[in-house]
Amino acid sequence: MSVYDKLRELGITLPPVAVPAAAYVPFVRTGHLVFLSGHIARKDGKPWVGQLGAAIQTEEGKAAARAIAIDLLGTLHAAVGDLNQVTRIVKLMSLVNSTPSFTEQHLVTNGASELFAQVFGSEKGAHARSAFGVAQIPMGACVEIELIAEVD
Repeated sequence: MSVYDKLRELGITLPPVAVPAAAYVPFVRTGHLVFLSGHIARKDGKPWVGQLGAAIQTEEGKAAARAIAIDLLGTLHAAVGDLNQVTRIVKLMSLVNSTPSFTEQHLVTNGASELFAQVFGSEKGAHARSAFGVAQIPMGACVEIELIAEVD
């Protein structure tokens, strides 16, 4: 089954690449690696604002991370032209806007990690990962994730 068949099965339509909000590019490809700039959580086309452990709880944060993963897939598709050329999701770095006492950043980030495993399979979708709690994210977003992928 192709990556696009899996996306259809999951009811996912790839979004267009978001226009960068500052002085950077959405992705850089060097050799067999593609580095995607951080994508913030969006809901209804606007930043998904809030802080984990205050206005937002873990399950909603996990949904935000999943939404980011879909946006990352759209950018990755734009970068390589064909998601079937992805040989491995190498690494995710997740920043979670959270209160000092919130300690479930790893569970929030599972929203993205689980989607990549569903789309690319347990081997290609398995990746190294970091999940950090931070005091704030641009535009007040609840989660930001960047990605590194290997391609043919």
